[in-house]
Parts: sequence; structure tokens; C-alpha cells
Amino acid sequence: MYTVKKLSILAGVSVRTLHYYDQIGLLKPAKIAENGYRQYDNVALLRLQQILFYRELDFKLKDIKELLDAPGFEQVSALENHWDALWARLARTERLIKTVEDTIQHLKGEKEMTKKKLFAAFSEEEQSAYAKKAEEQYDPETVRASNRKWKNYSAEKKQEILDEGNQVYVDMIAAMPQGADSAEVQAIVERWSAHMDYFWRPNLDQLLGLATMYGQSPDFKKNFDSMHPDLADFFREAVRIYVDSQSG
Repeated sequence: MYTVKKLSILAGVSVRTLHYYDQIGLLKPAKIAENGYRQYDNVALLRLQQILFYRELDFKLKDIKELLDAPGFEQVSALENHWDALWARLARTERLIKTVEDTIQHLKGEKEMTKKKLFAAFSEEEQSAYAKKAEEQYDPETVRASNRKWKNYSAEKKQEILDEGNQVYVDMIAAMPQGADSAEVQAIVERWSAHMDYFWRPNLDQLLGLATMYGQSPDFKKNFDSMHPDLADFFREAVRIYVDSQSG
């Protein structure tokens, strides 16, 4: 058995956090000792590990609780999903580092970069991550299906998809002076919506939620701001107009 203090040291979280997790029913102790101290067993340790993995992937506490308490929750399957997500994050970080290095050399006049390569790090794997976040209740089966779909593509097809996705952002930036309601911009939004089918098929509300996330999530907005400071807000407005037109 582990006391709150021992578990805090072991897991690297504060005692206050563990108390709060107990309070909201996210992580209950195995039992309360006669002296009133909380005591945690190995089952609680594994649950805490799951909580910390989901927190690392930016899940909200209420969503984590619903996932862990769901009748069909299975730890090995969850860990496999964490493994996929963390490796995807690592791969994305490596791409960002490479793009930063190449851009520095480009600005110093040491190498040339095409416009497409400037956006090479902002891959459709990241777009897939946005899509997952837009899913209602982070439906695990939809996420797994999206992962399976991506893994079934050949290396050549994956690169083709990434290039096509990057071109959407390049074309959107070029078309921004035309206005969010222009025919050119709306055609680009239509391409973006169709492009999402490589991963999953969002409905209109999810499309707008996804576009809204571009400007609200700090990490994602940072990426869009690096492409163009107004891109995230412009993209959302363009998608809002598109969704309104499709809803009518």
C-alpha cells in the first residue's frame, strides 16, 4: 500500500493533486486507514498512470474519468493507443526541429526552401490529432479506426496525403486577400473538408469545431501563427461560412 505522500513522490504529482483526484472520483484510494490516511494499491497505481498519460495528451479530467470508468475500457488497448499517440508526437517534434533547422539555413542564404517545404512540419498527422480532439467524448473506437486507416496507407500514399494537406494551407494564405466568403477561399475549404476523409469523416459541426480549435488551442495556434499570424482566425471564419452554406 502507498500513502498519499509516497504515491506523490513515486508518480511526481503533488499531494494536493491526488486529493483533488479523490474528491472528483477520478482516483479513489483502495481504503482509508484507521488514522484517516488514504492508502493506494497497485490497481490505483495503474489507474494513475493512465490518468497521467491522458493528461499528457491534453485530455480533460472529466473525459478521462468517463473513459476509465467505461464498461469496455481495457488497459492494454489504452496503452497501445498511448504508444501510437506518443510516437506520433515524437515524430512530429523531430519534423519541427528539422524544419526549423532548414528555415534557419534558408534565411542565412545557405540553402533554398520551397514554400511547400516551409510547411512540411505541419503534417496531416497533426491534422489527424485535431480531428481526434473534435470527436465527441473522444470516442476511442473512432480514434483507433483513424489510426488503422492511416497505417494502412503506403509510404508513397502518406507522402502524397501530407503534400496535399500542406498545399491547402499554402493556397489558403495566398487566397486570404480575396476574403473568407470568396469563391476561391470556399473552394479551398471544400478541399480541406474532402481531405479529412483520408482520416475520418467529420460532420459539419465537427468541421467547425476543428477549425475553431486552430485558434483556441495554444499549441495549435502557435503552429498556424508561424505560417501566418491571421491564418487561424481567417480559417475559422471561412469554415463557418462554409458550414452555414451547407446547413442551409
